[in-house]
Amino acid sequence: MLHPSTIGAITRSLAFASMAVGAALAVALAATTAQAFDETKYPDWSGQWRRPPGVSIQWDPTKPLGRGQQAPLTAEYQALFEASLADQAKGGQGEDARFTCVPPGMPRIMTIVWPAEFVILPKIAYVNFENHMPRRIYTDGRSFPTSEEPSLMGYSVGQWLDTDGDGRYDTLEVETRNLKGPRTFETTGLPMHKDNRPS
Repeated sequence: MLHPSTIGAITRSLAFASMAVGAALAVALAATTAQAFDETKYPDWSGQWRRPPGVSIQWDPTKPLGRGQQAPLTAEYQALFEASLADQAKGGQGEDARFTCVPPGMPRIMTIVWPAEFVILPKIAYVNFENHMPRRIYTDGRSFPTSEEPSLMGYSVGQWLDTDGDGRYDTLEVETRNLKGPRTFETTGLPMHKDNRPS
């Protein structure tokens, strides 16, 4: 039979050993987490993003809105676009569904009508818009879901690229699928394909 003081010493030793193991695990977990997301490898896109002064919501800021964008439309979609412009010239809304308060959807939301903010996290990047729901871009290597309900914003999967080889990411390449309509590129009613597919 062990003396009570010996039992106490063994108990204290076991307690210290378990604390040491716990501390080692905590350090290992912290190191793993730090390795998983090294902020210095990502671009600093913090702050408020706005359109430059004098730039409207056109995709090519060097060209005027509407016909001036010279969108490569098929004859069918050029006719839809011309009808939208004609209706707007008479005071109508044309093909711009936003007058019904439908969210702008992709890709129109990325014209940044109101300020936006980029938040970069280990597995996801958010584009937070002042006047809309955030856009979620999953960067954890996942593939596109097969049972997700289509939405105006779609489902975005991206990957970070280091295009200049300096060891830091400088480009976020994103693909968006699973879209529904009605959606247009901008206020003139520049149309998206009716099938809502990305290409």
